[in-house]
Amino acid sequence: MSENHAMITAELVDLDLDRSADTKEAAARALAERMVALGRVTDLDGFLADVAAREAQMPTGLDGGIGIPHCRSAHVTEPTLAFGRSARGIDFGAPDGPADLVFLIAAPTGADDAHLTILSSLARQLMDADFTAALRAVTSAADAAGLVSGDLAVPTPDQSEAEPPEEDPPAQDSTPRFRIVAVTSCPTGIAHTYMAAEALESAAREAGVELTVETQGSAGFTRLDPETVERADAVIFAHDVPVRDKPRFAGKPTVDVGVKAGINRPAELIAEVREKAARGDLTAPRGPSPVDNAGDSGDSYATKLRVWLMSGVSYMVPFVAAGGLLIALGFAIGGWKIDKAPSVAEHFVWTDHTSWAALLFQTGGLAFAFLVPVLAGYIAYGMADRPGLVPGFVGGSVAVTIEAGFLGGLAAGLLAGAVVMGTQRLHVPAVLRGIMPVVVIPLISAAVVGFLMFLVVGKPIASLQSALTDWLEGLSGANAVILGVILGLMMCFDLGGPLNKVAYAFAVGGLTHPTDGSLKVMAAVMAAGMVPPLAMALATTVRGRLFTRTERENGKAAWFLGASFITEGAIPFAAADPLRVIPASMAGGAVTGALSMAFDCTLRAPHGGAFVVPLIGRPLLYLLAIAAGVCVSTAVVVLLKSARKTPVAPGQDAPDTTPDASRVPAAA
Repeated sequence: MSENHAMITAELVDLDLDRSADTKEAAARALAERMVALGRVTDLDGFLADVAAREAQMPTGLDGGIGIPHCRSAHVTEPTLAFGRSARGIDFGAPDGPADLVFLIAAPTGADDAHLTILSSLARQLMDADFTAALRAVTSAADAAGLVSGDLAVPTPDQSEAEPPEEDPPAQDSTPRFRIVAVTSCPTGIAHTYMAAEALESAAREAGVELTVETQGSAGFTRLDPETVERADAVIFAHDVPVRDKPRFAGKPTVDVGVKAGINRPAELIAEVREKAARGDLTAPRGPSPVDNAGDSGDSYATKLRVWLMSGVSYMVPFVAAGGLLIALGFAIGGWKIDKAPSVAEHFVWTDHTSWAALLFQTGGLAFAFLVPVLAGYIAYGMADRPGLVPGFVGGSVAVTIEAGFLGGLAAGLLAGAVVMGTQRLHVPAVLRGIMPVVVIPLISAAVVGFLMFLVVGKPIASLQSALTDWLEGLSGANAVILGVILGLMMCFDLGGPLNKVAYAFAVGGLTHPTDGSLKVMAAVMAAGMVPPLAMALATTVRGRLFTRTERENGKAAWFLGASFITEGAIPFAAADPLRVIPASMAGGAVTGALSMAFDCTLRAPHGGAFVVPLIGRPLLYLLAIAAGVCVSTAVVVLLKSARKTPVAPGQDAPDTTPDASRVPAAA
């Protein structure tokens, strides 16, 4: 590889990072500017936004004084590594304090495997104390680049200081070694994936354990040999993205943690999984839901509960969209009495538009009937993997039968997951472990959940659901406006995150047994959710100089995303400037939600945005409510950005305002 195209060169090294940086954002900018100077990065602000988005997923500080911010970005021309050293230390969120060694890894979206293999090699080197000690002692940028690239050998301790070899090797132990298979992965698959693998392998050697790791990173994905998995006594998952093909490991004692736990406490994980195997615990691995964070075992119960509920909602949404839109189309084509039409299986007429409307309506009704069972089933799936599906679906069906509705589905899913998780902890003979996930656990848990839902918790929840329906039906005047404000604030606070999903799920739940009140709630929720992306699109159009070039490009796409009711279209703006964008979005969302309720607008479709306007009650007033909210949000964000301390000269881009990544709101 030529010097001009080396992964790291002396120009990409800053041994006195304190001169230009005292925060992680400033450090990333200082190192990224060196990449820009060499033509490795084409858009500084766009690249730094990608770095901040990666940092928001999980801090990149590691024990031992290391910070390793990294991302894959379309603004990177070739895989590049920059290194900085800070005497004071920079906080990257590591448990043991600031980092004095900072590596910024930039990989293009289509990076080749050879380059990414080099990056993974660096990640493993960072677990070597001699390597990090050499970097702390190096005095020239060229030598630092040589150490990192491997062109310069890492100094090793004087051989005389090493312990002499033992005269008599220890006798070989005839006891079979304990076997572990592990999977490591992180969101970008560049650094933490391989650091966790190296840490686990080192800890296994010290513990006398046979451990084989499957690194599911960007530099290739080599699946573990099925025979190796079969012979393994236990499994360790250290991951922050869903493990691929997780059912391979079913039926073995498992420890499931975040990737940083694999880096920071590998010996504890090995001891924990050995203890589980000794007890005979059958801990089936959790399934990979779309919102699976695979968090550390130290996560709070509230965090785990949010993940479980979002799992159910994420799987439910496609049924909501398909079923709800089919029902709405049936009403639009056949009129409001289409729900009284006879079954199309016996009375379909090819030339009658009413028959086609009835076909759409009845098909949508069948799809919509899955809403509560799917919600319950996949909440249980998020908690307990595949064994949770059967009791979850059964509990959700019971909730529909006893008219416990959406609330009953939530309760059924949580009950099913809890029952399965409790059953999995039972000590069972080895001969029964193979049939536990597919026979014994579903049988016992379905019976228990059915009993609880029919005879214990189902009826009280059904009564609560009925009371909630009556309350919505009776809303009018100031009460309706207040509810509209609350729903608007929730939809715009985290732009597709937990609060947004709670408000949306509340509205969709009312469509299972639609009333005038629940249709008003659905209208207010969708209207408010359209405001943030539309407002950012309008703001970048009328006052483009307040935004970066990247934000102006995102603003063009935000027009369509907002019109389609995709609130997440505003996330790039919120990630770069949350203290201005989020309050502005909430202000407009509150106005729109309040006006929609005040105007008595209704909506039978759970999605679609501007494309389902013909299905909206009082459509002109509905569009007026959306327009008012968009104007309010646009005015507020323009005002806040105009008042920033650093003025923007005509014709220039706005300065980067990316705050601490920990403040960036989570998106679904």
